[in-house]
Amino acid sequence: KGVSFNIARGETVSIIGRNGAGKSTLLKVIARVLPPTTGRVIVRGHVAPMIELGAGFNPELTGAENIVLYGTLLGRTPKVMRSRIEAIADWAGLTDHLDIPIRAYSSGMTARLAFATATDVTPDLLLIDEVLSVGDADFREKSAARTIELMNGGCAVLLVSHDLEAVERMSTRALYLENGQQKVSGLPKNVIESYLSDVHH
Repeated sequence: KGVSFNIARGETVSIIGRNGAGKSTLLKVIARVLPPTTGRVIVRGHVAPMIELGAGFNPELTGAENIVLYGTLLGRTPKVMRSRIEAIADWAGLTDHLDIPIRAYSSGMTARLAFATATDVTPDLLLIDEVLSVGDADFREKSAARTIELMNGGCAVLLVSHDLEAVERMSTRALYLENGQQKVSGLPKNVIESYLSDVHH
């Protein structure tokens, strides 16, 4: 309610707040999964949403089939996706698991496959909901590095995270939501201080 902000290419804006503050809902509205009840959302360009891990995946299909399916849902052609299977699987470290249905994958493996597929091309806007906190330390490091690479390539990144260190390290700006409303926005350090001060009182 009453949330208003712009995000430009090459910027990373992090959204922080307690559970239930509306962070994931805001991403879903921007991804056009949910319509706004009032106001409007204008997105210019191609959006890659990483909102719910494995959303858009079919558990009965193999890793390779899901790369093609997910990429197609993100607006790429099946032909292009088929040519990118090996490179995507290699980045995700899942080359040996491509012929296995993803219902047999761990949540970390699913996260790696989803992230690798979504970020295989540079979108105009990348929406990330807690994905970087899933999986092992190696994946977290690799996905953070890939996010920075996308930012440097001119992608705008909107990140929802409870990892305040990552927020301060990776963001150009932050937005603190409380009960669905924008409480503070500005430099990550200041926004985090305001949030922590509320949490500790």
